[in-house]
This record gives sequence, C-alpha cells and structure tokens, in this order.
Amino acid sequence: MNFVKPYFKNDIQQLTRKRKGEEKVGENVDLVDDNWELDLKKSNAQFVIVGIPEDIGVRANYGRSGAGTAFKPALDSFLSQQQNQYLNAQCVFVLGEIYVDDLMEKSVLLDTKQKEQMTLLRNLVSELDIRVCYVIEKIVSNQKIPIIIGGGHNNAYGNIKGTSLALHKKVSVINCDAHLDFREAEGRHSGNGFFCAYKEGYLNKYAVTGMHEQYNNQFSLSQFKKYPNQLYFNTYESIFVREEIDWSRGINQCIGFLKGETCGVEVDLDAITNVPSSAKTSSGISPIQARQFIHKSAMQLNCVYLHIAEGAPVLSHIKADNKTGKLIAYLISDFIKAQLSKMEL
Repeated sequence: MNFVKPYFKNDIQQLTRKRKGEEKVGENVDLVDDNWELDLKKSNAQFVIVGIPEDIGVRANYGRSGAGTAFKPALDSFLSQQQNQYLNAQCVFVLGEIYVDDLMEKSVLLDTKQKEQMTLLRNLVSELDIRVCYVIEKIVSNQKIPIIIGGGHNNAYGNIKGTSLALHKKVSVINCDAHLDFREAEGRHSGNGFFCAYKEGYLNKYAVTGMHEQYNNQFSLSQFKKYPNQLYFNTYESIFVREEIDWSRGINQCIGFLKGETCGVEVDLDAITNVPSSAKTSSGISPIQARQFIHKSAMQLNCVYLHIAEGAPVLSHIKADNKTGKLIAYLISDFIKAQLSKMEL
C-alpha cells in the first residue's frame, strides 16, 4: 500500500496566494513529480514537509476531534509567504499527506464511550503508527529533515521510531507541551506516544518544558522521577506562576539535558494560550514564546525532525479563521531559518 498522498504542482499552485511582482514560497519549493520515493531521493532540498490529517489518536485519548484540520491551512500560509533574502524555499520539498482517509473513515462511527469500540479506535492508531514510521524512515534515510504538521501527539511515536530505524540508533526529543504524554500503554493514543517509544527502545532522552502540573497523572510523573538520567521536565507553574526560573532558562535547561544528543523537536499547540486544539488552554505560553522555543532548539541541538501537533482550526469560534495556520507557518519558518543559519556557521 502507498502510505503517501502526494501533492503535485497543481495542488501547490492552488494553495499558493500569488501576487504580481512578488515571489512566493510556493513558487519555489521542490515537489513530487511522479513517484514520491524516487523524487524525494533525487531532490537537493534539506527539509521535507508532510501532513498527517487525522484525529484518531486524540479521540482514542478522550480528546476532542479536529486535529486533522491543521495541515492545509498551515501549508497554505507557509506557501503564501514571501520568497526573499530571509528564506530561500528551494531548500524545501513538499511531500503531501500521509494517507489516512481509510483509517479516518473507519474511526468516524466508533463511540469512545463503548469499551469495545475504544479498543478498535486504538487499534487504528497502531495501524497509523506503521504508516508514519515508514514515511519518516524514508525521509530521514535520504539525509533530509522531516517537518511533520498536524494530527495528534500519538504521531510522536512514529516520528521517533522512523527516525531511530533510519539512523540505526536511539533518538532523543525536546518537547514544548502542557502534557508529558507518558501515560501507560493501555492501547495506543495521543497520551502515550513518548512512553511507548521509550519502553520499546527508540527514545533515548526526553525533556519537556512548560508542563502543567495539574494535567499530568502520577504514573507519568513517577516515571520521570524513576529515570532522572533519561527523563526531565520543568513546569509552567515554576516558570510563570512561582517565577523560580524564567522562560529562557526553562528552555535552556531542557537543551542542556539533551546536549550532544540527536534530537527531534516536538511542539503541542495546546501549550499556547487560546490556540484551537483538542485540549485548548486559557493559561499557556504566548506565540512568541513558542517561536523562541523552536529557534533556540533548532540553533543549539542536533535536530533531525520537527513535529507540530494537535492544532485544530476547525474548533475556532471564528469562522474561516486562519490564525492557527499562520502560527504554524511561523514555526516552520523559524525552524528552517535557524537550521540554515547553523549550517552556515
């Protein structure tokens, strides 16, 4: 089965808002021409954008649906940015989506209040894991950096496993998130991707900044206490409520914990105040603080992928609101620019 729904030239043209006398990112990115695996291998682009338009893992964790709606608005905003001296889009290959239509169709009628149906939903997440892992392994095996947009944080597992298999070693992760997503493996869902990757030997060290103290269960907290050399977090309350450290130091603590590691960068949009997501928060970090997290991580760590998860524009109370897509586009650009800047040093 082909696990990718490629975006071809016509798809990109439709998503790019052009303007006379200007060059847009979408007019300069590299694209799939025919066979995505062969075209990916031939491309000189360093970064590969791929979407995961699903919310199965979120629903399997008793969350609100909608995480499947983030990719296209984000890609629209990214492609419609200016091509200029700050970002040469020729470094970007737009792959398309991981194919999830069949899984989403199977999941639609499943009732999370029914135990048997919840089991079926979580089995679909395991099927999704296989697809994510395959695609990410292919991208990383071609010495490229995947930028994964959309879907629940369950996809962290496939990101980590795919990267680990491609590099033939464990990888580490820095995460900006209100949740540790380190719940027990009670069937796959968006709350245990990192736990499963750790227990199966794909995740080496894991650091989380800005975790919310009252929204993580004791099992997860106990795991971090049990394995202090591999697992680390600081909390939103320690930074913004008690002011024991500031935001910059909170990020730097995580970076210091992971120094020298090969790292994935994860951002859950439910960490940002009032961003539509499955677990939207009224008390989170600001968009500029999220951008600082991305920039610092990309500049100071050996980054092998970026994943921006859980955005759900469909849950916005404002119709046709593309603020979430635009925010994701900023985060993508910040990551790419920091990586390119580091390569030039």
